[in-house]
Amino acid sequence: MSKYLIFGATGSIGTKLAEELYKSNKEIQLIGRDNDELQKLSSKLNCDYTVLDVLNDNISGFVKDKFKDIEVSGIAYCVGSIDLKPLKISKKEDFQKCLDLNFFPVVEIIKSLQENLKKNNGSIVLFSTVAVRKGFTNHAIISSTKGAIEGLTVSLAAEFAPNIRVNCIAPTLTNSKMSQNILKSKIMAESIAKSHPMKRIGKPEDVALMAKFLLTDESSFITGQIIGVDGGKSKLT
Repeated sequence: MSKYLIFGATGSIGTKLAEELYKSNKEIQLIGRDNDELQKLSSKLNCDYTVLDVLNDNISGFVKDKFKDIEVSGIAYCVGSIDLKPLKISKKEDFQKCLDLNFFPVVEIIKSLQENLKKNNGSIVLFSTVAVRKGFTNHAIISSTKGAIEGLTVSLAAEFAPNIRVNCIAPTLTNSKMSQNILKSKIMAESIAKSHPMKRIGKPEDVALMAKFLLTDESSFITGQIIGVDGGKSKLT
């Protein structure tokens, strides 16, 4: 049976995605940089895991070697960051660091697994942010990088059709490990919730369920889409 590869599997969304795929009896491979957390999750879900640091490891060579004998049905790149800073104090290095984590690794991963995915009519799920479509103060770094992800999504969807589907999810701020510094203030959390038409903060499962849908054959006629999971933020405010 072929596998779904989840990069950033120990993050809040990656973990929920792994759990949802497991509940649907899908074979999964957890990938991340924290060996202890990966080991705990793999024991819980009875699946394999791989330790990979996308910032420091040779991604292309590693991925080709590690997964050369595995049939891959889909990949989800759940690695991400929240890079917020006014432009006047931003440096070139800030943009480069954001690209180094969010953009360049996924390009290398896709290149390394393209033929594998093609053989299995696979699916790729990437992640952007609502901030690309909805301008927010201090979001120049992350929005620029995620805008590149959206461009990559539609370009590769055209290039890979009909053999590989490529879609992107653009969430709003989600209650995750990564966002705790922002949401630790009750006043701030309530304000953010009220700014959404659905009047709440996004949950990891909101995003994970969409990712599962896009990865599997349930969405076999969907490709090249940027799908907002944002409580209506991008369209209704």
